[in-house]
Amino acid sequence: MTSELLGQALVEEATKKSGLIWVKGPGVPARALWHVWHEGAACVVGDGPGEQPMPGLADGGAAEVTVRSKDKGGRLVTWAARVVELAPRSEAWEAAVAELKGKRLNAPDGEAMTERWARECRVLRLEPAGDRAPLPEDSLAAPPLPTPATTRRPAPAGLPKLLLKRRRRA
Repeated sequence: MTSELLGQALVEEATKKSGLIWVKGPGVPARALWHVWHEGAACVVGDGPGEQPMPGLADGGAAEVTVRSKDKGGRLVTWAARVVELAPRSEAWEAAVAELKGKRLNAPDGEAMTERWARECRVLRLEPAGDRAPLPEDSLAAPPLPTPATTRRPAPAGLPKLLLKRRRRA
């Protein structure tokens, strides 16, 4: 009993303090999602224009959530979750969205964001279900997911000299 309570406390505290969680749906690689901890579950919003993609997460389905340390970035705990999709404008949806909108950075539509979420996005609760997974022996490193983003090109050869001249003048 004590071990179970300590496990629940670890899941809750680690998830509350972490800025990102890694969520893996059935047959889909893990994705980093921003979230808020609200009433015993991690709440996420996405799958709409300008919001985070959440493939493989279906209402009533299962997911695996890995929480990292905010300070060091290392894996703290991995827990099983039950996915619950909140109906737009329901009481539970309104409560979760009130928490989520405070954490949403750089929203393109400001205060109208919650209306857009109701029309075009999904709000999910990831509720802890079952045991925590033991920490793995290896790193579980995986290649990055494909993306159209590119890395920047190398700095021009003369740039370091220009930057040094500016420092000398100052």
